[in-house]
Amino acid sequence: MTPIESTAWAILAGGAGGLAILAFRQYHAFRRESAVFRGEIALLGERLETVRSKREAIESGPTAWNGIRKFNVSRKVEEKGGIYSFYLSPHDGKIPLPPFRPGQFLTFNLKINGKAVARCYSLSESPKPDYYRVSIKRCLGCPNGSFPAGIASAHFHDSIQENDILDVKAPAGGFAIDPAEGGPIVLSGSGVGLTPVLSMMNALVDIDSRRETWFFYGVRNGSENMIADKVKEWRILDKPNFHIHIAYTSPTEGEVLGEDYDHKSRVDIALLKSLLPSNNYNFYTCGPGPMMQGLRDGLTEWGVPEQNVHDEAFIAVRKSVKVDAARVELKQSGKIVEVSGVATNLVDIAKEEGVEIPTSCGGGSCGTCQTAIVSGKVKYSLTPTFKELEAGCCLPCICLPDGDLVLNA
Repeated sequence: MTPIESTAWAILAGGAGGLAILAFRQYHAFRRESAVFRGEIALLGERLETVRSKREAIESGPTAWNGIRKFNVSRKVEEKGGIYSFYLSPHDGKIPLPPFRPGQFLTFNLKINGKAVARCYSLSESPKPDYYRVSIKRCLGCPNGSFPAGIASAHFHDSIQENDILDVKAPAGGFAIDPAEGGPIVLSGSGVGLTPVLSMMNALVDIDSRRETWFFYGVRNGSENMIADKVKEWRILDKPNFHIHIAYTSPTEGEVLGEDYDHKSRVDIALLKSLLPSNNYNFYTCGPGPMMQGLRDGLTEWGVPEQNVHDEAFIAVRKSVKVDAARVELKQSGKIVEVSGVATNLVDIAKEEGVEIPTSCGGGSCGTCQTAIVSGKVKYSLTPTFKELEAGCCLPCICLPDGDLVLNA
């Protein structure tokens, strides 16, 4: 019976009896509505409890190790686009593994042709108790760090096999999210730059996050789309808060718009602005240098605050900076070099003198090159994202002397 019908019935019945009937019916309607409301509150409470339990499990779980830990390559899987995924299990068999913040990377200490080489590769899966996963594309003709192009990626592709043992440092890096946090988020990647944002997306799906999430991935065509099956799984879930957009720049003749891909374009600011209802998001982007720069410039122009823009290029971009005359002493090596004019960083300066400072990311995020300052000061060409820099040390991959300098290198 509708409220109007109830009121009419009360009028017809007249007196206290009619009012009693009306009150009785309204009371039961209120109870039904309250039951629905209580059910919704209970469901929300269950979801909050799930998130809280997962966070407590992470906080009370195993802590990251110091130095090197040995891992077995339990699986090596060829993906599309010249990428191999490596599944790594702890050699000592001790699980669960320390969790990580989705978006972080592992640092590998390798021996290639008798030379020590360190490289960082993003974790491409959400945290799992018994394995880590990295996905590595062969680098062809792209300068990276102080070693020849592709030496580490080629080593992984050609030489690292299942059951091999690798020396690995604990997960690290500031380009990462806490899946349990709220607030709308945009994840975008291109090529193998997908890997850290793929880890983020997988983690949000795993906890059935209610966070508004936009996911953009760009490649040339399906031959490079390593997550085609994963995208199908996400879409089957039919979660209204997950918005997934796949962009191909050069789709093949048999690939259908709306089925195999969503946009014939790059992942750029024009695409984001055409789809996002506002700029009120935290943006996480990883990909080639031009994509990164274009998105950062576009987001800034769109009015997105600097603190809401997070990016990580998987190939470090070297930045030349003018340096006043300075005397740099590499104490352990007994080398002294006079620096003036335009220079890139202390790693390159040391290399010209035949001194190798171990490095990996080349962008101030992994800490591999951390070196003690004996005396003097440095200035940074990029803002370091490595959070564990010790007092009295510097990151030579992104800094230069600020006056005379003595390094313990």
